Amino acid sequence: MQFVEVHHPDQLHGHAYDVVLQVVDSTRLEESLLLTPHIIDEQEKIVLAICRYDLLLQTDHSLNIPKLEQLIGVPTCRVSVRLNYGLPNCLSILREVAARPASTAHPIYHLRDQEGDEDTYRAYVHGILTETLTHAKDDKHQTRLEKIDKVLTNPWLGFPIMMAVLYLVFWCTFTLGAYPQEWIELGVNALSEWLWTLLEPGWWSSLLIDGVLQGVGAVLAFLPNIIILFFFISLMEDSGYMAREAFIMDTIMHRVGLHGRSFIPMLMGFGCNVPAIMAARDIQNPKDRVLTMLMVPFMSCSARLPVYMLFVDTFFERYKALVMISLYAIGISLSVIFAVIMKRTKWFRQANDDTVNELPEFRVPKARNTAAHIWERVADYLQKICTVILWASIIIWALEYFPTQDLEDLEHSYLASIGQFVSPLMEPLGFDWKMSVCLLTGLPAKEAIVSTLAILYGGDIAAAGFTPLTAFSFMLFVLLYFPCVATIATLRREAGRGWAWFTVFHSLFLAWFISFLVYQIGSLF
Repeated sequence: MQFVEVHHPDQLHGHAYDVVLQVVDSTRLEESLLLTPHIIDEQEKIVLAICRYDLLLQTDHSLNIPKLEQLIGVPTCRVSVRLNYGLPNCLSILREVAARPASTAHPIYHLRDQEGDEDTYRAYVHGILTETLTHAKDDKHQTRLEKIDKVLTNPWLGFPIMMAVLYLVFWCTFTLGAYPQEWIELGVNALSEWLWTLLEPGWWSSLLIDGVLQGVGAVLAFLPNIIILFFFISLMEDSGYMAREAFIMDTIMHRVGLHGRSFIPMLMGFGCNVPAIMAARDIQNPKDRVLTMLMVPFMSCSARLPVYMLFVDTFFERYKALVMISLYAIGISLSVIFAVIMKRTKWFRQANDDTVNELPEFRVPKARNTAAHIWERVADYLQKICTVILWASIIIWALEYFPTQDLEDLEHSYLASIGQFVSPLMEPLGFDWKMSVCLLTGLPAKEAIVSTLAILYGGDIAAAGFTPLTAFSFMLFVLLYFPCVATIATLRREAGRGWAWFTVFHSLFLAWFISFLVYQIGSLF
């Protein structure tokens, strides 16, 4: 079977195809649909593919696609090549049309029989658009989803709605996740007490309980929160709302001269920075591609979530969702400021008019897809717990236990020596040597910070010198210094060694500077 994408009917002259796909530009509807009768002059079976529909919505118009399909007598679908939306459905329609007999029952075919000229075709298309193309001021013929779409992508309402949705997501994550999180923590503590009564005191029991069980258990306790958060993220992705968030931010980014498509990898960065950097490959302009990759580490990946949740649960009980949103907003805002500055340097200075130009239709999320997305994140989280977090917990325990072989004598341990070496640099941020060590262990994976805190502070950071101010300063440092070694390795491979090292140094400096400002200014009040 042959499939031909048609932009002009001359392509079809003298050929007989099973089916013809005509691409219809939503922003040039009349011009595109005028080709349809000409195509039918050459071929019996065609399918219309509607693209760039969100640009039509920006002009305060909407198109009733089912009614268009009914009036014109040609199977119609909406597609987005860039977002990979609607392509399987379009292919299915093409195969179905190719397999069935050609129809001659619709008026558009009678136009050809009556030797209709260009004026006849134009009048016919104009009549169809009169019945299917709707202005925003005349929305009585719009579907309910089209009306919802206009509200969600409204320049004034879209952003507040997006912030309200994010607030609800984080509120549910903390509220619903608090119960299973508490159960896991109680289970870990009960298991620890049982093992202490079962095992003889010594380095082996200390390694198993103080190192492995407490370190891994502290990270494992946040698994319910991870499941709940990615459940909501999956719903937003599968329903099409995530694409509308990108559309809203695209408009904002263009106002400061940034790349429209950059927000797609940035959105992915909230899950993991590594695939987000790789997703920027789709940006054709090399300067914009590299700049987008440099912006991605500002996005707060899921590896940082356990750190945030630990401190927010402990010190910001009444304002959990607001504090979480503020961290994400700070990361996005600093990435925008960073990009604006970089766009004015010799490396990235150029004009840019690219845009996010496709929005998928709203659709009901499928349980199978949602479960698959959640399992993908859960599997990644569990894999880190069984590898990076486990080894980090063992190493931290060993550095804490030796050479004194006494966890009560931390000041003379190898870990204390490392922490006290970097402590003078971190004291202006309100961090003691233990906090500094925790940040060092976060280099391979940010989740390791939680296990290190559990080992060093015995799971009670509230009684260990932290205050709400130092806690927020600490979270800002975790937010801003480079996510993990894997991210830097990916950035080195995709953008080059120079930009990878640039990210290491500028992120460390920015994390120190912002945390310094917050702590020093906050200490004045």
